[in-house]
Amino acid sequence: MSADGARRSTERELGALTTSQLREALTAHLLEHAVRRGDFVLKSGRRSPWFIDAKQTICRPPGMLLVARAVLAEIPAEATAIGGLTMGADPVSFVTAAYASGVGRELKAFSVRKEVKDHGAGGRIAGALDAGDRVVVTEDATTRGTSLAEAVQAVRECGAEVVLALALVDRGGAAGDLLGSQGVPFRAVLGAPDLGFDYDGA
Repeated sequence: MSADGARRSTERELGALTTSQLREALTAHLLEHAVRRGDFVLKSGRRSPWFIDAKQTICRPPGMLLVARAVLAEIPAEATAIGGLTMGADPVSFVTAAYASGVGRELKAFSVRKEVKDHGAGGRIAGALDAGDRVVVTEDATTRGTSLAEAVQAVRECGAEVVLALALVDRGGAAGDLLGSQGVPFRAVLGAPDLGFDYDGA
């Protein structure tokens, strides 16, 4: 079978998965490629017996398709764009928007820079985001929700409306409170318990 034929075959197989089967396949891929066990210090300074580098799934086939399908299933019908703080959001946004286009759903994709660009067009937004867009702010994995909250603020400053904050993996269990205080609903495709771990908390 040619590489192109193998790709189409994989897409058909993934497209036939039920929601439950999709979650199981995504969980298995993350556990195989993205989850590490040991003694880790998190960004918050807390120690944890596990760490997840979700990009190891998002950036590998067929992980890309699993992520894109799972994320797209969570996105409200009124959403017109997806993005978030670079680099955690970038692969999630781009693979989801590309997959969505292939199934007849149009979503713009963008990145939020960590610092304001002082040359060219300037600003913090890179990519396609316009005033009036209804946005899903995303992240590959979140513990406290701080990167999501920062992206929400940047998107609002552009005149767009945030309709959802969405993480591929919620490892902390605290993001919902922070986003809720900003008036933004929060969802995660998977939580720490789905991967066999307790939430790390705030």
